[in-house]
Amino acid sequence: MDLRSRVTDLMRPSRKELAEFVAIQSVADARQFPPEECAKAAQWVLGKFAGLGFSDVRLERTPDGSDAVVGSRPGPDPDGPTVLLYAHYDVQPPLDESAWRTPAFELTEVDGRWYGRGAADCKGNILAHLLALRALGDDVPVNLKLVVEGSEEQGTGGLEAYVAGHPDLLRADTILVCDTGNAAVGQPAATVTLRGMVNVVVTVEAMASELHSGMFGGAAPDALAALIPMLASLRDPQGNTTITGLDNTQTWTGAPYPPEQFRTDAGLLEGVTLLGDGTVSDMLWARPAVTVLGIDCPPVTGSSASIVPRTSARLNLRVPPGMSAADAHTALAGQLKAAAPWGVHVTVDLEAIGSPFRAAVGGPAFEAMSAAMLEAYGRPMTTLGQGGSIPLCNVFADTYPDAEIILLGVEEPLALIHAPNESVDPNEIQAMALSLALFLQRYATA
Repeated sequence: MDLRSRVTDLMRPSRKELAEFVAIQSVADARQFPPEECAKAAQWVLGKFAGLGFSDVRLERTPDGSDAVVGSRPGPDPDGPTVLLYAHYDVQPPLDESAWRTPAFELTEVDGRWYGRGAADCKGNILAHLLALRALGDDVPVNLKLVVEGSEEQGTGGLEAYVAGHPDLLRADTILVCDTGNAAVGQPAATVTLRGMVNVVVTVEAMASELHSGMFGGAAPDALAALIPMLASLRDPQGNTTITGLDNTQTWTGAPYPPEQFRTDAGLLEGVTLLGDGTVSDMLWARPAVTVLGIDCPPVTGSSASIVPRTSARLNLRVPPGMSAADAHTALAGQLKAAAPWGVHVTVDLEAIGSPFRAAVGGPAFEAMSAAMLEAYGRPMTTLGQGGSIPLCNVFADTYPDAEIILLGVEEPLALIHAPNESVDPNEIQAMALSLALFLQRYATA
């Protein structure tokens, strides 16, 4: 039986297996979910890979307190190539559970897609790993290493610090980061760039306390009114991010993202225009982009006729490859302070920072993956950028400068990762599993 047939046969019981995994509420935040759920997910992963020849698979405590599943499986030639398989078992919180059309932690099939938190990000990717290795059976032709982390979604850096402290443990010739995906269902892709990010909290203070708007309004400065033009200074009327010192004219040279597909994927309302003067791909993957994540201000219901003395906003700035995250932070903080009116007091506190990433292409692993995806999907592999950040990729690149790093996975725009109603197309799991199996075969002789 060929690999394609084996993967097809293995897919039949896979829904039940993924349902079992999705039911584990592995949100790595003890304020929201019991830590026992992440412990249960780690043991689930450990048990699955232990049954696939990873005889030394174990849990390793990382500096942020989370457990990573780590192991290895020797191939037929100790001097042959080594491939590191990466994924994460923790998931995003469900957010507004009332916005889910199906139970968040119960895998549910609707119109051919499987819905549930983590179904795509990243438990579906772990399932693809498992199916690929099962399809190969005893004929895995390379040396394998494994790391499945437990706090990726929290961004607390546990595995990043662990890798830096244990560089030899995960050293490999090729690292498959299975936490991205394709441009659309059935359209294979490798992600070759990641935007970095800067998160800040800007605080504006104008007065000691609230004041009656009838008695003091008109002369007393309003902190919330001061914050509004500060935030407005970060974009121009077309929606381009306009932070002095940051180039917002770069262009994307890889596969395009058709505007109409993006409108559908993003769920834009009729008549709402896209932002910026570049293509969708330019705006998503090649240029800086600022987002207001939250504002502290009185809610409409319950608000009083008072002048707001103090307010804060949390901002996220995405930083494209070729741009320094540290420089971007300096530019953002400087512009916010410069745009503040009326002498209000402004502080900008750095919350998190991560550098952008650009993968090398054209090496033997990249070529083997391209050929594997062509065979699995029946169409050529394209290259994409991703607006999100995976700081671990930079740690891998710094720690293992000679390794090829390939980002791929079962996620695609309809998966709605990080949002209510996350889902995965089972055809993506099947095709990705076949791609991984074919890659391991091809790479052994590359």
